[in-house]
Amino acid sequence: MSDLSILLVHPGATWATQDVWWGIKEALERAGVKVVHIALDGRLEFAGRFLDFLYRRHQGRLSAPCVDDVVYMASAGIVERALRFMPDWVLIIAGGNMHPDGIALLRRARMKVAIILTESPYTFIQEKILAERCNVVFTNERTAVETFRPYCERTYYWQHAIDGDRHLGPSDITDIPSYDVVFVGTGFIERINLLRAIDWAGIDLGLYGNWVLLGSRNWLRRYVKGTMIANERAVALYHKAKIGLNLHRTSADYKRDTEHFSDAESMNPRCYELAAAGCFFITDWRAEIEDVFGDVVPTFRTPEEAEDLIHYYLAHDEEREAIAEQLPRLVEHETFDARITDLLTVLNQS
Repeated sequence: MSDLSILLVHPGATWATQDVWWGIKEALERAGVKVVHIALDGRLEFAGRFLDFLYRRHQGRLSAPCVDDVVYMASAGIVERALRFMPDWVLIIAGGNMHPDGIALLRRARMKVAIILTESPYTFIQEKILAERCNVVFTNERTAVETFRPYCERTYYWQHAIDGDRHLGPSDITDIPSYDVVFVGTGFIERINLLRAIDWAGIDLGLYGNWVLLGSRNWLRRYVKGTMIANERAVALYHKAKIGLNLHRTSADYKRDTEHFSDAESMNPRCYELAAAGCFFITDWRAEIEDVFGDVVPTFRTPEEAEDLIHYYLAHDEEREAIAEQLPRLVEHETFDARITDLLTVLNQS
């Protein structure tokens, strides 16, 4: 049991990184940590509405609020909460919606600050600004550890994890359609390009998430069946599908013309979630996939290889089911509780 107290800062997003926040929060509490949390998503919404109200009320005398203004106002509330409860550590999840000055103010108040960066290597520029203000940094990309060390010497790898309460299936949700192949996630341009290069004739494909980059006339839009969904519904979708498709991000930004990062090695959270739920899936290759799954999970490097795998496993039910049965065992120890044990060891030594 730990005697630490931690102010846990919500990432500000209401999906994806929010699952990381929940997993960490509950694992910290199981470890005996006194957790005070702050809902950054709510503070961002309040700050945006309040600044917009002031601008409309005093139009002509105030400048229009920008995103920076909203983020700063929301981050200032974190400093107030830290000074009220005086935790041993402030632990920030993701940090993409946290103003760097908020961290600087926490340090000026002699608070110890740690951050778990969940968007490496795609947002290196923003993450480096946050990292240099922190006492301890964890990054979700193992090749990025040395990149951050010049900015924060105490930088460590944060490996993604499974949450037994959310990722283990099957789900009891019943109003879920079934597909041959399903993908849940953001439609980054590299994912669109890969999907466009595959012949989907005769295959029932379901796409869920943010697919704004497709455009209204893109032929792939016929396969978009829903927007962003809760993790439990995503797990239910994968259970109903014959094949879960996982695609790692390479885009730095959500736009067509953007920088790409192709040297990442770490798996994304969906790989862990699919495996924990016992759902058969195929994925584009990353080095960590072999470290965790060996040769069990089918991987591809090109659209042609992906298409071949899809056709093969749609025609071989028994092989799909045999692979799916092996997956939960391969990730059963990759839990938030295990990650938090390592995190607390670092914090207690820092």
